[in-house]
Amino acid sequence: MFIDKISIYVRAGDGGNGAVSFRREKYVNHGGPDGGDGGKGGNIVFVIDEGCNTLLAFRYKRKFIAGNGENGGGKKFHGATAEDLIIKVPRGTLIKDEATGKIIKDMSDDKPFIVCRGGRGGWGNRHFATPTRQVPMFAKSGGKGEERNLTLELKMIADVGLVGFPNVGKSSILSRISAAKPKIADYHFTTLSPNLGVVRTGGERGFVAADIPGLIEGASEGAGLGHQFLRHVDRCRLLLHVVDVSGSEGRDPVDDIKKINAELERYSPELASRPQIIVANKTDVLEPDADLSAFESYIDENEYELIYVSAATGEGLDRMIHLVADRLELLPPLTVYESEFTPEDEYATSDEGRVTTVRRENDTFYVEGEWLVNLVGQVNFEDYESLAFFQRVILKAGVIDMLEKKGCTDGCTVNIYDFEFDFVK
Repeated sequence: MFIDKISIYVRAGDGGNGAVSFRREKYVNHGGPDGGDGGKGGNIVFVIDEGCNTLLAFRYKRKFIAGNGENGGGKKFHGATAEDLIIKVPRGTLIKDEATGKIIKDMSDDKPFIVCRGGRGGWGNRHFATPTRQVPMFAKSGGKGEERNLTLELKMIADVGLVGFPNVGKSSILSRISAAKPKIADYHFTTLSPNLGVVRTGGERGFVAADIPGLIEGASEGAGLGHQFLRHVDRCRLLLHVVDVSGSEGRDPVDDIKKINAELERYSPELASRPQIIVANKTDVLEPDADLSAFESYIDENEYELIYVSAATGEGLDRMIHLVADRLELLPPLTVYESEFTPEDEYATSDEGRVTTVRRENDTFYVEGEWLVNLVGQVNFEDYESLAFFQRVILKAGVIDMLEKKGCTDGCTVNIYDFEFDFVK
């Protein structure tokens, strides 16, 4: 089964709590508080699995939770840091925020990516000892790990996409020019999932080709299989538009080209504008007296490049490979999607289950919520830029609107976990 889009839930581990401990031993000078710090929670880390080309592994497991850091101990013992939870995905997977649909990361490079960070360990009571507070009876709790609902969407990384109606020979061509072994049979929709093949041209040149199945008229609206798999040609720099030039199934190759291009246009005008080479396949069954003048006139009028091939006999395939390699050298590199997720989105996105409460006591308004605990713990209120970031987050998260609905006006005091400020609209 081929799965290329799925939703999952991830949560990093919480930090361990700091310890409250005192050392009173005979012959030990300067005893006092010796509570150790808590360990850091495990991160959620995505890495690329080169041996995988589907999201099938996520079909039955949708929830991923990293371990928590251990609590601190006496004698300044530091709690153990939890191990990171590694999630493997195919190259070309887009990690998106489910609530907004924004791209967080395009897993197209070889670098691991931390999508949720574990909570920091809390401080032991030894950190709170001062000349006037020599017996601190408190410690700091560990921070909460980040959590998020994600959508994983696979967009295969291929330089070249083979598009065309079913049974025109796309899979046969791919099997001839690469080591890929797609299923090949003489009926429509033999290919049920995209296939990738590495094409060698000699020396250091080469490219990756993808056979995209199921494109028929109406594919962009969900007909056939094409709508499901059109995303896999999004990255392709060049399209090989395969047609049955022999008309063995009673279709007109010109009409086929128009219909497929219309579907590409409906799905993505940018995709439809990619360079195309028309690959006229099945020349081995072409009638000797076949009139191709109308077909070639259409190709000339639309300024397409044309090459005749036969996947059955191999005729023309070497010329096609070298033509494709030459054209790819002139085209820009593969598309890598930039992150659309801003630092403010890390906190301001309204996840399902997130609760923010505002209560009033006289002229002071108390704002509370688990997500605000992490936010306040990570903001340096002495720094202007950090403070400005905090203001943008609470504005984007709707906290200001909630305060106004509760009657907060200029001059009122707002308290967010002991950080107080005067409300100014």
